[in-house]
Amino acid sequence: MRDLAPILKAYDIRGVVPDELDDETVRAIGWAAAHVLADGSGALVVGHDMRPTSPGLAAAFADGVTAAGVDVVMAGLTSTDQLYYASGALGLPGAMFTASHNPARYNGIKLCRAGAAPVGYDTGLSDIRALIADGVDTPVAARGRITARDTLADYAAHLHDLVPLDGGRPLTVVVDAGNGMAGHTVPAVLSLPGLTVVPLYFELDGTFPNHEANPIDPANLVDLQAAVREHGADLGLAFDGDADRCFVVDERGELVSPSALTALIAVRELARDPGARVVHNLITSKAVPEIIAEHGGTPVRTRVGHSLIKQTMAETGAVFGGEHSGHFYFRDFWRADSGMLAALHTLAALRADPRPLSQLLVPYERYVGSGEINSTVDDAEAVTARVEEAFGKAPDIVTDRLDGLTVEFTGTPMWWFNLRPSNTEPLLRLNVEGADRAVMERVRDDVLRVVRGAGEETS
Repeated sequence: MRDLAPILKAYDIRGVVPDELDDETVRAIGWAAAHVLADGSGALVVGHDMRPTSPGLAAAFADGVTAAGVDVVMAGLTSTDQLYYASGALGLPGAMFTASHNPARYNGIKLCRAGAAPVGYDTGLSDIRALIADGVDTPVAARGRITARDTLADYAAHLHDLVPLDGGRPLTVVVDAGNGMAGHTVPAVLSLPGLTVVPLYFELDGTFPNHEANPIDPANLVDLQAAVREHGADLGLAFDGDADRCFVVDERGELVSPSALTALIAVRELARDPGARVVHNLITSKAVPEIIAEHGGTPVRTRVGHSLIKQTMAETGAVFGGEHSGHFYFRDFWRADSGMLAALHTLAALRADPRPLSQLLVPYERYVGSGEINSTVDDAEAVTARVEEAFGKAPDIVTDRLDGLTVEFTGTPMWWFNLRPSNTEPLLRLNVEGADRAVMERVRDDVLRVVRGAGEETS
């Protein structure tokens, strides 16, 4: 059995098939996951995306689970949030076979406990690794059984219960599925009166023949932006490969900041649950906590990362959480992330308002952000210390180390930046926001001059 260390990430399992992830490895992971996650439930629910290797790997995993005497509910083709729905609705731990936005040669496993509770390295993955390393294979009285269950219609109905799209003005929406799982779920969720869907790349194809299913890269939004303009659509939606993230472009084909969507959805959730807490990570726009507070909510700031968001939501009872990366989390969806729910909130808000999306979002887009800028460095902590020394001692400056280094200027004009290391690469990631573009660009360039005195530009 190969060492699992290279494929165990902070939040999931991911590697190249078959060099790092093959049937034998996945079978062992399934056996160990049954011991670590079953928790007396007696079964795991398993879904997979459209990658050519996903059905075989899911079957090998199920073989390992049943060898441990635990049943498997095979959900078949699912988006990640559809798998989370199955885990929550059935009260079972789950396994989703996907590598999200990674290239076709990759695959992976996203695991959750019953009720879609997150599993990361410190909350289950390290236990699975240790169990496999021990090689303990206790005989069972009987193998588990495998049954099939299609949850797509129930998943769609649950989303419609959470965000009804009844009434309002008709809309035309272009959806770029990127040949990923949104091509499977969008027809079930968005086939509604008053919605005209213009599909792009709905054919399920894990080789990604048109573009990478990674909407955070602007190059992968070009076709969507052009189609929105060509069809005179009201908006466009882009999903990643497993459809747990959603990015939006407005009627002009311009990208909508995930921070603006976070603020928009937060306002909608606070209207339904006044005074609630809303979680946001420290990379989201400063406008997000401002708007949450203005609408009577309590903003809760966290580090970056989905398991941290979900944990904080559980601890605080938050109604909603949003990240700069296009992940949106909902208390009433078992605190799991759902790109489709974010899309439904956007559509519902637009159907109820006569203005175009660009005008509807003006109150939520107060400042100018740089986007994430990566720099390769030899010693991330040393470079971060240089930046803190250069910026942290000036008047009206506040710093913190919640996640990397955040430096905020509390005077006028407003600006702040965050510099944090990558978990997997020798990179420092910089995000800057300012009161206007000139302020943002000045701060961005000043920080990069310090950072890149010890490194080279990556992107």
